[in-house]
Amino acid sequence: MNLPNKLTVLRMILILPFVISLLMKDSISQGKWIALAIFIVASLTDLIDGKIARKQNIVTNFGKFMDPLADKLLVCAALICLVGMGAIPSWIVIIIVSREFVISGFRTLAADSGVVIAAGYWGKFKTTFQMVMICLMIADIEALAPVTSAVMWIALALTVISMVDYLWKNRAIVKDM
Repeated sequence: MNLPNKLTVLRMILILPFVISLLMKDSISQGKWIALAIFIVASLTDLIDGKIARKQNIVTNFGKFMDPLADKLLVCAALICLVGMGAIPSWIVIIIVSREFVISGFRTLAADSGVVIAAGYWGKFKTTFQMVMICLMIADIEALAPVTSAVMWIALALTVISMVDYLWKNRAIVKDM
């Protein structure tokens, strides 16, 4: 269990206090800001763990599999909470979550064939935009509403583009089955 993998596990652990803070934002003084801070810290662990793993050449199969899963869990938990709060339309979240299930299923099929597929460029770009979108939605600053909306649409487009790119680049895995 190296440092990047510990950061990935930390990201998953931070989901619970994040969700509690976000959902209790009206009951806890400064709850949304606490939730935002936790979400930012959790999101930064994604950036840091990958850089450390590549720099120190300690990329592991655990990290290749769990890092994207930790991202999915964090983002999906946040999006589900935001739907409940009325901050994002449910149909957008359905598309985003569906993409995550499709890619996770695809990764499982690949793993059954002995292939571990690391996250690609489009997927990382998509994750970054989703995390920025979530931060903007949690902050809920009226003056930034047009920016939040634009980032939401970009994140949605990147979600679809990254799925198509991922499936296309790895289509040989399906052919081999």
